[in-house]
Amino acid sequence: MVKDQDYLKKTASFCIDLAKKLGATDSSAAVMHSISETVNFRNKKLDESDRSDSLGVSLTTYIGKKKSSISSSNLTEENIKKLVERCIETTKITPEDEYNSLPDKDLLGNKINDLNLYDDDHIENDEKIEYLKEVEEAAFQKKEIINTETGFSESKSNFILASSDGFLNGYKSSSFSASCVAVAKDSNNKMERDYEFTSTCHLNDMLKPSQIGDMAAKKTLQKLDPRKIESEKISIVFDRRISKGILSAFASAISASSIARGTSFLKNKINEEIFTSSINIFDKPNIVKGLGSRYFDSEGVNTDELKLVDQGILKHYLVDTYNGKKLKLKSNGRSGGTSNLFFEKGSISYKNLLKLNSRILYITETIGHGSNLVTGDYSVGANGFMVEDGIFKYPVSEITIAGNFKDIFKNITLADDLEFKYSTNAPTMLIEGMVVAGK
Repeated sequence: MVKDQDYLKKTASFCIDLAKKLGATDSSAAVMHSISETVNFRNKKLDESDRSDSLGVSLTTYIGKKKSSISSSNLTEENIKKLVERCIETTKITPEDEYNSLPDKDLLGNKINDLNLYDDDHIENDEKIEYLKEVEEAAFQKKEIINTETGFSESKSNFILASSDGFLNGYKSSSFSASCVAVAKDSNNKMERDYEFTSTCHLNDMLKPSQIGDMAAKKTLQKLDPRKIESEKISIVFDRRISKGILSAFASAISASSIARGTSFLKNKINEEIFTSSINIFDKPNIVKGLGSRYFDSEGVNTDELKLVDQGILKHYLVDTYNGKKLKLKSNGRSGGTSNLFFEKGSISYKNLLKLNSRILYITETIGHGSNLVTGDYSVGANGFMVEDGIFKYPVSEITIAGNFKDIFKNITLADDLEFKYSTNAPTMLIEGMVVAGK
């Protein structure tokens, strides 16, 4: 069991009180306890079983505009005293930075409405093993499957954040996840691989093991005997597993740290139309059981829902306290990034999206990290399928897709098939006129 909040609060408060006695003008402390259990299988045999138990404290102290941080996994009273003393001494010799400060007190998130982020249920290791056996049994129903790797992870955590301005709050969270990677071989001894997974806050919300194994196998078989294609300019459809990556790149480009450093192509773009008028983007921290849901950000600032893009127009950056002061903006509770980030679903069905052009390249996998957020250039390796008149014709591999986010954002059409499977989610996405480099 994870440590209760009374223990964590006592430890965090001790840090704050001692820091003040030793000369800190302000301070904050985060105390967290997490327990994680993981079981991995390979080809129907147990490959690894692991359990981790992590208890730690992270302290930040301020003396005027000087700031330093320190952390430790040793929470004995004697060690914490030494930790606070070392942090204070380091702060004294740290150069001043005019933007260093705790968040404004009126922005703190002291009210908590239950989002059901914690599940007391526990699944023993022998039950995890049985679950994975079912996953692999389902995958091996397809004779072409020659190899599988599966895993089951359960994690429970509890934390408290405290600060010298009176903030003292925290919450528990849990996660359960399982995955299957399947490898298939065709008649020419060429192999392909793909995967399926499930990840939820609550045990009972997970996919059934047979669903995971069956979907992993089907997706893998579809990729067998891929073809190479010629280089061309073509409309591309991103599967939901891939389309969320465009949204992640957007989030990185609107982080206050990138904007303040001048390293984003979206600097000075507030209230400008950067997407087509049909596009709306939300960051919603208060989704019940949401994988990215939270009650406040990593500084304790309240996290309200933000409509980041309204009818194509950029309305907000992701602002924390430090970089917000540089930009002369108030924190909007995004220290640590987004929560549940998503495109509002489109108005066209998945099937009709595939028929918008007579010939479309459907991408199911991207390879590498090819986003340059300074220029907006985007280039990644990819695999997928050629689609003609809405029908999947054959798998495609060994291609590179490229474009610039400034153009990509203006040429997006979204399907109506949004689902919340990750903390960042997007529907199936069509992008007109991207460059494909083939053979």
